[in-house]
Amino acid sequence: MSSPSERPEIVVTGMGILSPSGRGLKDAWGGVLTGQTAAATDDLLVDEGTSVTISCRVPDFDPDEELGRGAKRRLDRFTHLALIAAREAVGHAQLTEDDDGFTLSGVEPDRVGVALGSGIGGAETWAEEYPRYIGKGPGRVSPMFVPKMLSNTGAGTVAIRTGARGPNMTVNTACAAGASALHMGRDWLVAGSADVVLAGGVEAGITGLSVAAFAQMGALSRNTDPGAASRPFDVDRDGFVIGEGAAVLVLETREHAEARGVTPLAVLAGVGGSADAFHATAPPEDGGGAILAMRRAVEDAGLDPTRIGHLNAHGTSTPLNDVAEARALRAVFGDHTDRIVVTSTKGVTGHTLGAAGALEAVFAIESMRESVIPPTANLTEQDPDIHLDVVKDAPREVEVDAVLSTSMGFGGQNAALVFTRA
Repeated sequence: MSSPSERPEIVVTGMGILSPSGRGLKDAWGGVLTGQTAAATDDLLVDEGTSVTISCRVPDFDPDEELGRGAKRRLDRFTHLALIAAREAVGHAQLTEDDDGFTLSGVEPDRVGVALGSGIGGAETWAEEYPRYIGKGPGRVSPMFVPKMLSNTGAGTVAIRTGARGPNMTVNTACAAGASALHMGRDWLVAGSADVVLAGGVEAGITGLSVAAFAQMGALSRNTDPGAASRPFDVDRDGFVIGEGAAVLVLETREHAEARGVTPLAVLAGVGGSADAFHATAPPEDGGGAILAMRRAVEDAGLDPTRIGHLNAHGTSTPLNDVAEARALRAVFGDHTDRIVVTSTKGVTGHTLGAAGALEAVFAIESMRESVIPPTANLTEQDPDIHLDVVKDAPREVEVDAVLSTSMGFGGQNAALVFTRA
């Protein structure tokens, strides 16, 4: 691993997001600042008779209206979300001048990469096509089934629409996928494989089958009140609320951004990854894998650990994860942990699975840029085993110059990102 002084500085120059907290950067950020959960009773889940009927969806939109006639027929919902987030990101980064907001300009398309994380891919397409196959026979399966359901279709379609012909990859580290994709994009830029990377995560996995499966595992909250179901760090938390969303960040070297005349939003200063090597779904009690990922990200950034002032935690609202993550944080930062201001935006957005790391990277950057940290929704009584300074009730004004965002995926895959002021 090269030291920060030996490699180019990687900056964020644009962000696009669709979140249950709102569509677009302004609304999504404003939504998490309210501390009001986006969870609601889901009509699809009610109709399908699942034991859990609460979800966090992106506010309704018409794919054909947003992306052109036929988008709904040709593409899965997860690809719709990826495209809309990418369009906002390239516009925010001043990378396009065309009418549809997609086609790249002012950069070499062969040097623009796409790295997207997704844990599931085209879940909605699977849910629609399998009953058709069973009920009407093989001859009625849509010829669009394969391209719609493939998890790499999101990244591939973003490249098709933007014209990006650089390295293109889909990352699947489950709930760490969005953060892992940002890690990968950073590494491409450091290696000189690309000048610009559109990196982030996307998930649209709210189907009766997926919710039934998570419920059978005991991973989902059984709270029947949507307004109180997602409650990270609370003593009464009992599982996560499934969500959907997408976030894309434009990464490039500072030199490249300055040559384009673009002002960076933040620096992606450090990245870290690890495996628990422990269990398919549960973290080790001491948070051992998360410790490695956090420590590596801070070391990769070349920062004294006391520089970290804020953590956007993975904070899923599950009994095991929240305690393990708190223990991991204290193991890495020691007494300085008491001076790190913590939030989990999953109280508002629910758990967006493969998109979570990218959404939360956006929120961590905005917290640093705006000097305000969103509250953790539904945190009424903090678990006495969680010794952290968690923001509750209302946003807290705090000026920090380095933030940490953590992600932990099924399979024991962990990712950590450090952002600093630009």
